[in-house]
Amino acid sequence: MKIQSISPIFSVTDLAQSIDFYRQVLGFDLAWSWGEPPNIAAVCRDSVEIMLIQRADAKPVGASHTSLVVSGIDDYYSTLVDSGVTVVVPIGERPYGMRDFRISDPSGNELSFGQVIAGEGEA
Repeated sequence: MKIQSISPIFSVTDLAQSIDFYRQVLGFDLAWSWGEPPNIAAVCRDSVEIMLIQRADAKPVGASHTSLVVSGIDDYYSTLVDSGVTVVVPIGERPYGMRDFRISDPSGNELSFGQVIAGEGEA
């Protein structure tokens, strides 16, 4: 058995608003949506997929948190700050060997973005 990928599922208060945020602000593409009107969708960027679900029984909204390892973190952080995202933890170098930051989406779900500090973890 080999695990091929993982797709976090975020409960959201407004699916259309969330799709717009992930596409317009974070740079993801809409992979698919389902329902009439849609109540579940997936957004993708590179090899990462995040599922978004808006259902009355999908509780609690805004309780999820995921971490993404990225490159070019400083430029991405600047772009997000300039777009007005809610920064939960500002960018900085951490003692665990990452330069990272955390933001929240319109529903309160949190996304941490981190880049390994050069030289950290190298043998």
